[in-house]
Amino acid sequence: MMPLDLNALVGHTGQNLFYVLTGIGFGFALEQAGFGNARNLAAQFYLKDMRVLKVMFSAIVTAMLLLYWAGALGWVEVERVFVNPTHLWPGILGGFIFGVGFVIGGYCPGTALVSLSTLKLDGLFFVLGLGAGMFVFGETIDGWRAFWDRSGFYGEVTLMQVFGLPAGVVVLAVVLMALGMFFGAEKIEAYFARRDAEGGRR
Repeated sequence: MMPLDLNALVGHTGQNLFYVLTGIGFGFALEQAGFGNARNLAAQFYLKDMRVLKVMFSAIVTAMLLLYWAGALGWVEVERVFVNPTHLWPGILGGFIFGVGFVIGGYCPGTALVSLSTLKLDGLFFVLGLGAGMFVFGETIDGWRAFWDRSGFYGEVTLMQVFGLPAGVVVLAVVLMALGMFFGAEKIEAYFARRDAEGGRR
């Protein structure tokens, strides 16, 4: 029955090795999707290349469906799966800072490491900046702690709790939303490709 206790199964060293291999696999998948190139990622914000939305939403929907059916079949104890607690205002502030950095630099932390692993210079500078930011935050955490701990803390919140709907209904709604977004993304990409082609002929 999952989730498994890796430490009990393979020991501390084996658990860390599993994490490293999982990270390498995730990085390889990001590189194959073209996420090691800042131009591909930044194009999302200009609506010219929607691969970020399509790849990430595909991953979210796939994981959601697998988890839902594994729980329904009794393979996973869903109530034991960790849900990251919601800190609303820190999340909004962090999301804003993250978004600005993403637009300016063209990377998120994970894709920056992917870029660095393929020896791209911009990935190196982004990772150095990321490390500097982590250092500054770590050194000033006491000044942020009250904001983090008390501002908009809701604990573990799920869509089922927010909307008061069964898990199956929420899963279906998210899948339909994702399909709609995929369809819209294709239309947006086609529009900008057509506009750029027409502009190039002038």
